[in-house]
Amino acid sequence: MSAPTSSPDFLPYGRQAIDEEDIAAVSRALRSDFLTSGPEITAFESEFAAMTGAKHAIAVNNATAALHLCLLAAEIQPGDRVITSPNTFLSSANCAAFIGAVPDFADIDPVTRNLDAGALEAAWTDDVKAVIPVAYAGQPADMPRIAALARARGAVVIEDASHATGGGFVHEGKEWKTGGHPWADMTVFSFHPVKTMTTGEGGMITTGDDRLAAAIRLLRSHGVERDASLFQGLGVSGGPLAETGPWTYEMHALGYNYRITDIQCALGRSQLAKLPRFTEERRRITARYNEAFSDLPWLATPGVRQEEDREHLSWHLYTVEIDFPVIGLSRTEAMARLREQGIGTQVLYIPVHLQPWYRQTYGYGPGKCPIAEAFYVRALSLPMHPSLGDDDVSRVITAVRNLSPGQP
Repeated sequence: MSAPTSSPDFLPYGRQAIDEEDIAAVSRALRSDFLTSGPEITAFESEFAAMTGAKHAIAVNNATAALHLCLLAAEIQPGDRVITSPNTFLSSANCAAFIGAVPDFADIDPVTRNLDAGALEAAWTDDVKAVIPVAYAGQPADMPRIAALARARGAVVIEDASHATGGGFVHEGKEWKTGGHPWADMTVFSFHPVKTMTTGEGGMITTGDDRLAAAIRLLRSHGVERDASLFQGLGVSGGPLAETGPWTYEMHALGYNYRITDIQCALGRSQLAKLPRFTEERRRITARYNEAFSDLPWLATPGVRQEEDREHLSWHLYTVEIDFPVIGLSRTEAMARLREQGIGTQVLYIPVHLQPWYRQTYGYGPGKCPIAEAFYVRALSLPMHPSLGDDDVSRVITAVRNLSPGQP
């Protein structure tokens, strides 16, 4: 059954899919006794862990905070080097700078546009202590190969799966869910409105490591411990501060206020129940786009690392590569023409190492990651969200094909 046709108005490149069930879930939370930290958070974490197959899931206020917490929990130190992909949002690298580590970049592969294991090995130095592969557009990097490389050198692997909620990949004939496979020490997810599901703003960390999970939970909320069995004592034994009671808490680390709310998690639980349908719609739209654009010599559709992965990806983005000189338009002109027809597009992403702060702080510049830089010049993300109906997808296809004169 095809998706319902949405209104003929402007089609953004991404947007949330909120229905009356979501609104009702949030309303119930608003009428409950808890608005901040309560039972919706615990339930959301449990349900998300079950969805991914992870032992632990820890919800936080956004994915940037999640990345920061992962590096803190892994005890990455100032001066340590953290390698990530240049084809990502700023947070994947900024999290290293937050703690005084050195964010660095290895180039992407020309098919998936993810961190390339060969480039990672070539860029490796003895001070690399963490690797942050990014699942660009919802497609995981080659996690088994990256993990083998990093772990042999004593580095932690933190998968940035902000684009990949609900997806997975196949390895040696077995499907693995992103967030629950053994090739990441920790995995981060984003619930921003344009992602595959939303809590408004929010993030999640999954891990199979008890120690890392405990550290993340502690640091998420001011470094405060409320479990009396873990108390260290507020004062000298037997002194006036020795008494403990139901009010007692201890600060065991310099933590942060990175908590999510019950209101957000009520929405998250409602959205999580719809995630299989959301991802199926995204795959359906991707298949239509791929077929419709397959004969255009000036446009390349997204590649996949292996064909058997195709039906397991979550497809947060649908990013094509366009040879703009061939069609006689700049990217700005092409985007404007599409917008005139009610089609929203976006460029994702400007390579992080080319940003002024990174160039000024670390001396990075053009030529460091040539494949990522070449991809950026050609990249354009088309509308991709589960509320797109068949007629909407047809509108996008027609408008894109008409960018080149003479296309049928």
